Amino acid sequence: MTGQLTNLLSFRRIADTPFDTYMAALDSWQLTRHDGELRLGNSLLRGPIERDRHFGTCRIQVRLARGPLRPPVRMRLDIEPWSPTATALELIPCQRVRPSAAYFAAGHRLLDSLTRTPPARVPTQQRPDLLTGHALDSFST
Repeated sequence: MTGQLTNLLSFRRIADTPFDTYMAALDSWQLTRHDGELRLGNSLLRGPIERDRHFGTCRIQVRLARGPLRPPVRMRLDIEPWSPTATALELIPCQRVRPSAAYFAAGHRLLDSLTRTPPARVPTQQRPDLLTGHALDSFST
């Protein structure tokens, strides 16, 4: 995909959480392991978290769900410090994408879930999705 087209199909957000705090919350979900996964709605974040110590950024593989009859879109989530009190998130497609309403709604929904402050782990016994078979729509605070 060309750089200009990728920019049009990417999603960006600023989370009002310091970078180190944000990353500690993601680490608590154990995305650092090779089999670490986090389901948000029907989308999936897949570990391990890749860290670039030189630039101080992180990257996570994402499978963006657009609906029950469409295959998930391979994407990457770039996370970097924005300011001392904020973290920048960018969701970037890694394959050709048909820019549909479902694609944009799913991307915005996922980033909205990831920018709620602060992301926190929900204890297993309190997770309703484990009882009903439905995934959580967002981080719980």
